[in-house]
Amino acid sequence: MNLPNVLAYVRIVLTPVVMALVLLSNHIEHAFGIAAVVFAIAAATDFLDGYLARRWQITTTLGAFLDSVADKVLVTGSLLVLIEVGRAWSWAAFIIIARELAVMGLRGVAALQDHSKVPPSLWGKAKALTQFLTIGFAMVRFNSEWGPFFFDEWLMLIAVAVTLISAWDYFSRYGGALRRRTADVPRPIA
Repeated sequence: MNLPNVLAYVRIVLTPVVMALVLLSNHIEHAFGIAAVVFAIAAATDFLDGYLARRWQITTTLGAFLDSVADKVLVTGSLLVLIEVGRAWSWAAFIIIARELAVMGLRGVAALQDHSKVPPSLWGKAKALTQFLTIGFAMVRFNSEWGPFFFDEWLMLIAVAVTLISAWDYFSRYGGALRRRTADVPRPIA
């Protein structure tokens, strides 16, 4: 066990804390603000664990797996609870979650083929940042609307656009892994 992996576990553990705070916002004073702070701490661990793993040269398969899963758990849990309290659109959450599943599937298929990797891209990092900012601002929603939407809703539109661009980027670069014939794909050892 190393610190970057511990930080990924922390992100997973903090997700239900964020969800509970949002759901209990009618019973806990400043619950949305506290949830936003806990969410920000969890999101910060995403950037910190990758940085430390690279700096200390302790990148592992387990670490990459935990990092990816922890991100998806944090974003998905937070979006679902924000939908529950009316601070996120279900269609936007669907696009974000579907992209995560699709890219995860692409990585899995690529891993079966000669152990090729699908490394994080600049668009993937931009996607994570915009999603984290959007979710955080949805938790501390500003009272006034900016035209037809709240500030966090404008950010959600940007996050959806960056999410779609990120998906296009991954599939345009690594989608060839999906077009290989099944006979050409090595079978995993059971």
